[in-house]
Amino acid sequence: MSSAFLPDRGVVRITGEDARGFLDGLLTVDMDKVGVDRARFAALLTPQGKILCDFIVAEADGEQRGGGFLLDCPRALAGDLARRLAMYKLRAKVTIEDLSDTLGVVAFWDGERGGDGDGVVYADPRHPALGDRLALDRTRAESLGVGTAAEWREHRIRLGVPQGGQDFAYGDAFPHEADMDQLGGVDFDKGCYVGQEVVSRTQHRGTARTRIVPVRFDSGFAAEEGSEVMAGDKAAGRIGSTAPGGIGLALVRLDRIEDALAAGAPVTAGGLSLRLVKPDFARFDVPGAA
Repeated sequence: MSSAFLPDRGVVRITGEDARGFLDGLLTVDMDKVGVDRARFAALLTPQGKILCDFIVAEADGEQRGGGFLLDCPRALAGDLARRLAMYKLRAKVTIEDLSDTLGVVAFWDGERGGDGDGVVYADPRHPALGDRLALDRTRAESLGVGTAAEWREHRIRLGVPQGGQDFAYGDAFPHEADMDQLGGVDFDKGCYVGQEVVSRTQHRGTARTRIVPVRFDSGFAAEEGSEVMAGDKAAGRIGSTAPGGIGLALVRLDRIEDALAAGAPVTAGGLSLRLVKPDFARFDVPGAA
């Protein structure tokens, strides 16, 4: 079994009798589908439908960290996320706390379920191979991982799962662009939430031309992160996170890649040729996928 403490993850807790309904009116997830031992992937969007913050929503039972819901989110955004949620509080009976200084997150994959009864254990809902997460006392969490965050990052990249701040910019990407619709991060049959109209329109019209997809460099060495992807002589996207062996993720215009391949033009980044790879969770076509 592999495990790693994830120092870049934080935890926001929402408790109170109105907590479930409060979150349901704001997030992309149907909170009725969130339960103890049944975490969900979700996001808080801008009114224009762009991702402010994405996270895993886990419910803790009454004896685990005081119950309520834990949002496993980027630590750098945890404070801002708590403040933004508080803006919507109004008269809702909820308490919103940024616990990132006291709680840490450990990832477990490639083996049995992690944890020893302490903290809150929940499966990473984005992909089965991502395994489990454990939120518990941060000091203890730092001592639990036998692997490194870099190993976890490579595992995530090989599965084709994007991460905000590395593969897309918060406040600038739509859920479809970040593959949230493919990874169970958007419930299209739930009630209203912030940004729903734009996201639903994209889904119903099938107009998502920009996607994050895995890439493989023919040379075995990846271009620098942030390098521009070129489809022939047209800009088609940017390289996000990369890993050893010439693999990475890229946010690209699929239509421009398709046009270039049809014309026999090369697809490159940093002067290196690359191929797109279709991840096993994708339900969309990936031009020239290996």
